[in-house]
Amino acid sequence: MQTIRKDDAASKDFGNWIEAHLASAASTFEAQVAIARRIGAHVTGAESADFAFWTPELLESRVPEGDVFLEVLTPDGPLDLRTAHQELTFTATRIPMERCEAFSVVSVTGVTPGNRDRIGSFYRLAWRDSAGAWHHILDPMAASLPFGAFAPAELYDVDGMLAARGDAAYWTGLAQSDKEAVIKLGPPVSIQQVHVPTATAGGTLAALTATYERLAERVRRGADLEPSERLFAGYDAVQLLPVEPTTVYEAGPAFWQEETTEHGIVANLIRPDTTNWGYDVVIAGMAGVNPVLLETGRPDELVDFAAALHNFPRPKKLILDVVFGHSDNQGTGVLNSYWFAGPNMYGQNMNYRHPTVRALMLEMQRRKVNFGADGVRVDGAQDFKWWDAEAETLRHDDEYLQSMSDIVQEVAGVKYRPWFVFEDGRPWPQEDWELSSTYRAVIENQHDDDVFQWGPLTFAHNTPFLYGFWLSKWWRIREILNHGSNWISGCANHDTLRRGTQVDTKLNVNTRLGGTRMEILDKAYDNPAIQTLTYAAFPGVPMDFLNASARASWGFIRNQDDKYGVKVVAEEAISLKWQVDEYSYSQPQSFPRLKSMGFETRESLARFMEFLPALVEVTDYDLNVIASLLNEVDPVLDGPRPVTVGVLKEIARAWMDDMHEYCNVARHHTQLSPAQTRFNHQLREFRRARPWLRDNLGPRDRFDYRRPVDGTVLFTSLRHGPDGEQVFMVAHMEGGPTPDFDPLRLPIEGLEGFGWHVALRTPPIGSEFVGGPLSLHDSMALVYTRQAG
Repeated sequence: MQTIRKDDAASKDFGNWIEAHLASAASTFEAQVAIARRIGAHVTGAESADFAFWTPELLESRVPEGDVFLEVLTPDGPLDLRTAHQELTFTATRIPMERCEAFSVVSVTGVTPGNRDRIGSFYRLAWRDSAGAWHHILDPMAASLPFGAFAPAELYDVDGMLAARGDAAYWTGLAQSDKEAVIKLGPPVSIQQVHVPTATAGGTLAALTATYERLAERVRRGADLEPSERLFAGYDAVQLLPVEPTTVYEAGPAFWQEETTEHGIVANLIRPDTTNWGYDVVIAGMAGVNPVLLETGRPDELVDFAAALHNFPRPKKLILDVVFGHSDNQGTGVLNSYWFAGPNMYGQNMNYRHPTVRALMLEMQRRKVNFGADGVRVDGAQDFKWWDAEAETLRHDDEYLQSMSDIVQEVAGVKYRPWFVFEDGRPWPQEDWELSSTYRAVIENQHDDDVFQWGPLTFAHNTPFLYGFWLSKWWRIREILNHGSNWISGCANHDTLRRGTQVDTKLNVNTRLGGTRMEILDKAYDNPAIQTLTYAAFPGVPMDFLNASARASWGFIRNQDDKYGVKVVAEEAISLKWQVDEYSYSQPQSFPRLKSMGFETRESLARFMEFLPALVEVTDYDLNVIASLLNEVDPVLDGPRPVTVGVLKEIARAWMDDMHEYCNVARHHTQLSPAQTRFNHQLREFRRARPWLRDNLGPRDRFDYRRPVDGTVLFTSLRHGPDGEQVFMVAHMEGGPTPDFDPLRLPIEGLEGFGWHVALRTPPIGSEFVGGPLSLHDSMALVYTRQAG
């Protein structure tokens, strides 16, 4: 084993470099931006690296420089990241660090940089208090966190990982003749939104990469795609739900548990296995990848996935979803207090006005996107706020949002600025936000003309399975037609589908969508008429959520909660009515944990779930009272007896874990409709062949609903392309069937004349229909095209 030593000269140079920037920069923030590039661990040679931590808490506590060390942890035996549980002894080597104002830095030799085939040295900062007790500070800027953000980080050869990427030709092909020029990437034609853990049976980035590589090969060979393959085909971009490290189990166990013995640090290591929908971040580790998503434990898997998309026969773009608008409360356990500006409904506000926090968060973003992303989706942009003490009000930090868009990335030697899309519903959470939000605040405030936002039908609380939905949204639809060129469109995403499963089943549900609640919900969010409207009529960039397209289940999936886990499940309990029927529950692979606890049938679980939400509300979430009352129910509830607070928490955990497995798309492949998946694929190809449909409606375009309504909401759209092509759409959005009519005879200006051809037919309209009268039923649509004579 090599000897780990401090490189005194390099350490001094590192400290002097920081001091020079602090002294000479035009502003404190500019100095922090430059310094942020070197914060964390950076490999400098085969066995050497620089380490830097931002440690204002040590200054505040007056910890002497001589009590601050870099602690390098070296396992005494082989470490296998593919093993669920292992115990290893680590040798700790402490290297004195240099202090440069609020930074602690050191250059070290004898360390092992990690790569695809080798696990690197683990590290953290260690400091000693006046009583001789040791404390640790973790690296929030780490590139590799095999055991999560609350464990020591791994020194990783990031430059080597990025240099070996398999899509360099894609990036150099984007560059213009001037290699030093910064190119600006634009929007894709369509987007598929994907949650990695439920997208494939494997649930990892490696498994998802294999899916796209197999699909690419079949596309190259011209194979007839199966329904499960068509789910992924035809999109121009893939947007991953956040892939950052998330919260950990509130009540344990921790993934890295240690005790100090005479032999060294004995660590009890658990492979991270939390289930999470991705948005419960702790900010620390944002430059890395959630280890739960890594089959191999190597961050290379994200680079490999980017390469699989970029090397597709028709390259696909990668869009990363980043969450910098808040931190879960657990973040206070891994970041110092200077990072935070006080509590909010999600956990903690970030301290955007602090120059170091601001610089480090932007640096986290830069490092993450350098994995190879073409675009960035910013979650909850309305939450980026700061307190204006002089005016005594909260203000939106639009300057920070602009800074996010301005970051220059570099991949394979190509400098570029990614395409940006913001989710921003300001003035949310103001009570009238659904009425008062314009969904254009960021678009109008940024200097780029291709900045996008989520549009009003893409935001939460859209319920297309309720009668009257489409005409109630008519005013928003008119806004989409006139202003939607820079909006993301479509009704089905991770948020709208989740909200749909929380809707009271006693509301006025559109029973024409299906015979059961499951059928109604599935068709509402994978609806042929809505898809036709989105792809053949609406401007903007359409986006589909994989779980919706697969007619798979979805919900608020998070198994880390201890304190509020029962309350979360009580809020989600109504989804049992929407997403789980007796047959699906009875399947051997469905809900095994809950069945083992005594909920052997859906009916027995549903009865328990009727009582739980009511008791949560009436007791103001007093778990002891809830447990006591559940024990008194007559006849006795199924499930474990007696019900205790501990049992309630076990049921909540079982629900989350079972639902996570139930939502996996691979479980729904055999139920996919060949006709529906083929039609959706054809729609995507239709849109891609007509990029001009992204533009707002022009003076000759027409969009309306048939009047009088007469019990049927029939939307019509006539669009004109720059090459003279016309696209006409008629879609039955809701209501009773129409009498036979010829759509081409509707009184729409510009529709007159001959030359129209049927381009697309929603199922169940067959290919034998080539024109003439027909009766349209709920969710049916037609698309016609005509070339200018």
